[in-house]
Amino acid sequence: QVQLVESGGGLVQAGDSLRLSCAASGRTASTYAMGWFRQAPGKEREFVAAIGRDGTNTAITNSMAGRFTISRDNGENTVYLRVNSLQPEDTGVYYCAADLYYTGPKALEYDYWGQGTQVTVSS
Repeated sequence: QVQLVESGGGLVQAGDSLRLSCAASGRTASTYAMGWFRQAPGKEREFVAAIGRDGTNTAITNSMAGRFTISRDNGENTVYLRVNSLQPEDTGVYYCAADLYYTGPKALEYDYWGQGTQVTVSS
C-alpha cells in the first residue's frame, strides 16, 4: 500500500508556472506507475499525465502537451507535474494517483489517490 501527498499548489497569476509534487510513502514510489488528474469546479475529474515506474514511459493529454511535463525522482519517492503558462482554465484541484502498472487516462484504474492540491489561476 502507498500513501500519496500532493503539494505545490496555490494562487498564481496567468502566465506563471508551478511545479506540483506528489510524495509517496509506505511502499516505495518505484513500485507504482503514477498519474496526475485535475478537477475544475463543477466538472468531472480529467486525466492530465501519467508516468511509468522507471520514468521512461509517459503520457500526456493532447491538449496539455507543451505546457505540462510529468517527471519522477524515485530516489526521493516523488512525482512532479510542471505546468507552464498557467491559464484561468487550469484552475482546479490536482490529484496524483498510483497503480502497479496502469498509465492510462481512466481514473477508476488507479488504486491509490492523494487528497489533492488546489491551484487557482487569476487573470
